[in-house]
Amino acid sequence: MKVYDNKHIKNIVLVGSSKSGKTTLSETMLFEAGLINRRGTVESKNTISDFHEIEHERGNSVFATSMHTEWRDYKINIIDTPGLDDFIGEIVSSLRIADTSIMLINSQHGVEVGTELIWKYVDKFDKPVIFAINQVDHPKSNFDEALESVMSRYGSAVTQMQYPVNQGDAFDSIIDLLKMIMYKFSSDGGKPEKLPIPDTETEKADRLHNELVEKAAENDEDLMELFFEKGTLNEDEMRKGLKIGMVNHEIFPVFCLSAKKNMGSGRMMGFIDNVAPSVSELKPETSESGDPVPYDPSKPTVLFVFKSMIEPKLGKLSFFKVISGEIKIGIDLQNSQTGATERINQLFIMDGKIRNPVDKLVTGDIGATLKLKDTNTNHTLCDKKVKITIKAIEFPEPRIRTAIVAKNQSDDDKLGEVLNKIHQVDPTITMEYSKELRQMILSGQGELHLDIVKWELENIYHLQVEFVKPRISYRETIQKAADASYKHKKQSGGAGQFGEVYLHIEPYYEGMPEPEGFNLRGKQEINLEWGGKLVFYNCIVGGVIDQRYIPAIQKGILQKMEEGPITGSYVRDIRVMVYDGKMHAVDSNDISFQIAGKMAFRDAFNSANPKLLEPIYDTEVLVPEELMGDVMTDLQSRRAIIMGMDSQGNYQVIKAKTPLAEMDKYSTTLRSLTQGRASFISKFAEYAPVPADIQKKLKAVHADAEE
Repeated sequence: MKVYDNKHIKNIVLVGSSKSGKTTLSETMLFEAGLINRRGTVESKNTISDFHEIEHERGNSVFATSMHTEWRDYKINIIDTPGLDDFIGEIVSSLRIADTSIMLINSQHGVEVGTELIWKYVDKFDKPVIFAINQVDHPKSNFDEALESVMSRYGSAVTQMQYPVNQGDAFDSIIDLLKMIMYKFSSDGGKPEKLPIPDTETEKADRLHNELVEKAAENDEDLMELFFEKGTLNEDEMRKGLKIGMVNHEIFPVFCLSAKKNMGSGRMMGFIDNVAPSVSELKPETSESGDPVPYDPSKPTVLFVFKSMIEPKLGKLSFFKVISGEIKIGIDLQNSQTGATERINQLFIMDGKIRNPVDKLVTGDIGATLKLKDTNTNHTLCDKKVKITIKAIEFPEPRIRTAIVAKNQSDDDKLGEVLNKIHQVDPTITMEYSKELRQMILSGQGELHLDIVKWELENIYHLQVEFVKPRISYRETIQKAADASYKHKKQSGGAGQFGEVYLHIEPYYEGMPEPEGFNLRGKQEINLEWGGKLVFYNCIVGGVIDQRYIPAIQKGILQKMEEGPITGSYVRDIRVMVYDGKMHAVDSNDISFQIAGKMAFRDAFNSANPKLLEPIYDTEVLVPEELMGDVMTDLQSRRAIIMGMDSQGNYQVIKAKTPLAEMDKYSTTLRSLTQGRASFISKFAEYAPVPADIQKKLKAVHADAEE
């Protein structure tokens, strides 16, 4: 396989909403370049991209898939990404290492919720963007409205390069505003006939061409002078201006095409070759220390692993981008995070599941290798002469959670090990054993995302598991002050146990004045690991309790705060004054006062009007305006408080505070309510009181469980 230098390698990522045609376009691009002789289809389950069994089962992309083409002396690496935000981790990692993003827009719908979600990351990485308005052959295609939605949402940087003629069922021609010709396609698509622009389109084409010339000239002083001098720019001069604008994120070219009919994809590939920048023309990478790491073939080898996969019968497949130098088979590299040495025994260029062996890869290229023992996603491998750690990909926080259990208890330990492996491959999946909830909590981006994990556990690791509703991490506190005492006395022959404690408790809040009416001899503020505080005062006078027993009393109180009386949840924000008690010269000891302190606190807490608190999450739902009513009604049925609404293009952002207890299965409900056209994010905000009727029910359930 031919080795291209870094100036002739273009790395693109196909992104866009579900059903915008990314997989079909990638298939068409491979066919156009002659890599495949026959185009597969998503419906026939025979595309190069969607090759995993789970993708065939579900009929949509689940994983980002790497492929490549060779087109007119350039190598184009293509990454086809999923369109559902459940798999945003796959999208983010692909955007991070691509040089140019191709954002597909469905010509029937224009900018969609999925487009908005992905754009946040496209914009964050500040790399070149091309918009491709696809499916202009669809009977309901409306190119002008789709283009207008892109322009109104993403501003003046959106730059029209083409427009379709005869869109809809009769679509067969594209007016190209850079070359100022018309491409006319046969019914089979493919290579078009180049024709003069028809008289009926001349006025429109000239006007749009002049706008394009001005846009290209704006990005370079020399070009601007040429434009003022000549009144126009030639094609090469326009390409130069467009490239500068793309690099600076000031021009977003817009193309039109029908990926299904193979009309327009070849022209866009030519633009990628001639205009889209290579890594040598982009900003350098950044190290964890903030230093630039240029794409330099003369520097020592540095690789960044942006994705890992576990393949049945193969093991771990690691995908990387060569940041500097080159990589050859047999080279030893050091993992800058772990210090481990990894030998590269195999090198591949991937086309879906097809592994194409190569001897070396150079700066800017994307490749894969097998069986790296101590290297995972986000790790850097480099020559031992240097120690560089490329800045890690920042993955989004999980949005939903579930409790997971192994159907066979003997698999519990293995389940934890396997979930840790899955997290190393996909950092957007997290898991932890919650001591508080006594459950293994699995968190991800959506219910479909978690279903994929379950499928992997059962089909790859052969572990039978089930998801159960996760418990809620309630907190308990008090609403008024109370006093209590407790005498612990035990005789069992020989030395006995004796300790008596009197204490006063009251609700605590930041900035409250010191207590009055007590002899304050010592104060300790304890930041509880589950949130909130215990403020503990030693108010003992006259030596009625020896100072050496005070820590034991505090320990007993803290023990009881781990199991509140309402639901057995953690207790927080309490102020305690220990002000009296008794001890015995022989029978008193630490355990006696620990028990006395614990039971006195229990009795006082029950007398202080206990209150249950629940976790409240800030929830934002991005939804088409016409579906707002249904979404708001559903949120209110979940006890959500609507805090406000913002406009975002043709969409609305509903902001609400929602109890976590009501968010179970919300992802599925939202998808059902909006036919997949809405999305949400959710983040912990605060603890708030549970309504009295719900607190009563929860207390009864806990009491039954205790019995």
